[in-house]
Amino acid sequence: MPLSDIDIAQRATLRRIADLAKDRLGIADEQLVPYGHYKAKIDLSYLASLRDRPDGKLVLVTAISPTPAGEGKTTTTVGLGDALNYIGKKAVIALREPSLGPVFGIKGGAAGGGYAQVVPMEDINLHFTGDFSAIAAANNLLAAAIDNHIHHGNALGIDLRRITWKRVIDMNDRALRYITAGLGGPGNGFPRQDGFDIVVASEVMAIFCLATSLVDLKERLGRIVVAETIDRKPVLASDLKVHGAMTVLLKEALAPNLVQTLENNPAILHGGPFANIAHGCNSVIATKAALKLGDYVVTEAGFGADLGAEKFIDIKCRKSGLRPDCAVIVATVRALKFHGGVDLSALNSEDLPALARGMANLERHVRNLREVFGLPCVVSINHFIADTDAEHALLRERIGALGVPVLTARHWAEGGRGAADVAREVVRLCERPADQPTTLRFAYDDAMPLWDKMKTLAQKVYGAADISASADVKAKIQRLQDDGYGHYPVCAAKTQYSFSTDATLRGAPTGHIVNVREVRLAAGAEFVVMVCGDIMTMPGLPKVPSAEKIDLDDQGRVVGLF
Repeated sequence: MPLSDIDIAQRATLRRIADLAKDRLGIADEQLVPYGHYKAKIDLSYLASLRDRPDGKLVLVTAISPTPAGEGKTTTTVGLGDALNYIGKKAVIALREPSLGPVFGIKGGAAGGGYAQVVPMEDINLHFTGDFSAIAAANNLLAAAIDNHIHHGNALGIDLRRITWKRVIDMNDRALRYITAGLGGPGNGFPRQDGFDIVVASEVMAIFCLATSLVDLKERLGRIVVAETIDRKPVLASDLKVHGAMTVLLKEALAPNLVQTLENNPAILHGGPFANIAHGCNSVIATKAALKLGDYVVTEAGFGADLGAEKFIDIKCRKSGLRPDCAVIVATVRALKFHGGVDLSALNSEDLPALARGMANLERHVRNLREVFGLPCVVSINHFIADTDAEHALLRERIGALGVPVLTARHWAEGGRGAADVAREVVRLCERPADQPTTLRFAYDDAMPLWDKMKTLAQKVYGAADISASADVKAKIQRLQDDGYGHYPVCAAKTQYSFSTDATLRGAPTGHIVNVREVRLAAGAEFVVMVCGDIMTMPGLPKVPSAEKIDLDDQGRVVGLF
């Protein structure tokens, strides 16, 4: 019987994190804040001292639109980092931290898989170093301050009907999406409709991941718009005078976390916004730190390239100045056949016509990265045992016709050496001659109005015919435009399973309409969230959640975690 991911992780020989940091990255003991033997935070003042070091090459790992068949984007990110080290390059991995909601919900573990994992896997997937708890505490302190201010006289004149700030929890809990707060009499505040978001969908998480320093963090937190007054003036977190206290809660969390792969290569994990409802990238601080510490940095953006990679470029790169040197698009034969209409139960059988149909999804992601965003890329096919030579040959032929190499990777079973071919191609793409620089492009210009930005995104990236919205939503978008937020990028919250807003539309649908159901201002994060279709910012648990399998054995070891 093959070993599970957690079995493989628990049999690994880990290096003490202080030794790995010193030997591989030149980080001294006093520049680390250890959390046990195998994980630590890197001191922010030390990272600031690296400012004048040259940056390494940045590799963005993205994927086709996800399916129940699996793609293995995080596994590929880890495997590629190991592979680059295997071929003699000094590589560092930069990943997001997993959220407890999906870990106990539908996804299970989120630290890679097979022989391409980051460890200690149990710690990373569970409470880790407490960053998400700090983010939740800061968010909920602001929520408490709003209700407390109203209770004690409401000097700011906050309109109870226009409070937009929600509480958060790092767990999937559909019962908290819409609630009534303040019941029980005058001593408990004023009754009003409210709701919870999951931590990773919060603006505090987005700010945490886009901030460049503690000073920048505090300034961004102060700019959060939490409500409006009776006469429709914005109320900021700084008006409530708690943004300093929120920064205190986040002070230790803002330092990035250092762990290792199964092959004892350095990995920095920090932050974790979802890409379907937030911007889906690890922190700017972590990515920039990795670029100073390694010659190559492999990072990922959540879900398919239409969400994660688009937001990585249009939000994270736009705001931070980061510029990826190339992209890796992850796909599997199984997932492409699913996009071609094959039922989950039949994915282990060769089906070349279905594979050909499903490749439309991969082709659009390839074209988007190359033609919309100007990034050179390679397709990495995550190998499954049921794949056939004919299927891989068809992939190489059809995607190769676009001028993009297609390589098979076996890192899940073989670790770094199984992705060595992909690593060599990545090096080739990154080490271009000086007269052939990468020209990264954004999908839209800053000066474009918010409505047009969303329309451009839908048409250029999603293949849509147009966007739509109710009169109220259109009016709110126009008001944000008039109030001076029109230069912000848009963060589209939509289903990850399709280029459309209909999760059942596989492949590469065209001509659909993207409905903007709701619009939210994230003034501290400096983007405008366009909530599309029926996407929820508080997920629910599935019928059989992963929590039913997670347990402790008699020796106190975690079992059932993927």
